[in-house]
Amino acid sequence: MISIRKYSPEEMEYLKKDVYNRLELLKENTEDPETLDKLNKFSSDLTNMDYSTRKDVKKLKRMNKRLSFYQRFKNALQSDIDIDPGRLMGLTDGIFGMVMTLLVFGIALPELQIANYTDFITFISTLTPTVGVTIVSFILISSFWVYHHEFIKVKTLNIPYLWINILFLICISFMPFTTSLIGNYSHFFLSETLFGLDIFLTSILFLLMYYYAYNRNFLEKTPTKEENNRVLHTFIIIIGLTVTVNLLDFNVSSNFIYLFLLVPVISTIMDINSKMK
Repeated sequence: MISIRKYSPEEMEYLKKDVYNRLELLKENTEDPETLDKLNKFSSDLTNMDYSTRKDVKKLKRMNKRLSFYQRFKNALQSDIDIDPGRLMGLTDGIFGMVMTLLVFGIALPELQIANYTDFITFISTLTPTVGVTIVSFILISSFWVYHHEFIKVKTLNIPYLWINILFLICISFMPFTTSLIGNYSHFFLSETLFGLDIFLTSILFLLMYYYAYNRNFLEKTPTKEENNRVLHTFIIIIGLTVTVNLLDFNVSSNFIYLFLLVPVISTIMDINSKMK
């Protein structure tokens, strides 16, 4: 082993302390168990170094450089951005309104001119499943809009939160497409799956968006534990209902899709129950 003479003990101690302080700061701001394990391993490596070899000195300097970059990157990523939250809410309302309108356009008129009343009645009867699915989707999207305005009122935001919100809106935007699929091709299980997957991802992204805003203190009003539980339980019910409907709608009867109409009923009951406590 080659001794390092150009580093004084004071310099080595300063470098060691600098790395140690960075590790402790990162530990305080980290809740992910996997990340904490890695940081603890770094701390263990730091303790076991003897700093008398070129290899250990290089490792210490590399660790310091890596932690410095990670800390600066994390701070830059999580810092608030200069975007008025009202603009994001306006975009959200605009997309919700457009998606609700586009749902109706999924109900297509006949390609050929209807000549008599009997054909007209037949045409209307063939539209019944599509109209039913459209109503269900409209109610679901309306429920997500209500939840967004009720639970997510932010006073500031950062880049991760902004893009979580945009991913949520992407899922909402696909609702007219997946509604048309299930309205016209409900006999294919894949169409049921895509419809259910869209609702599932929308619910997951909403929960991610809500709890990220809560943990970063972005919400205008800090919710109570009961309010947090209400949000979680509401979306667990929606996710469970989505899985149940997908299985029953294809394997038993297409009418099971109307179980989604229970979503606003359940959320209303939960809201009344929370206000009565």
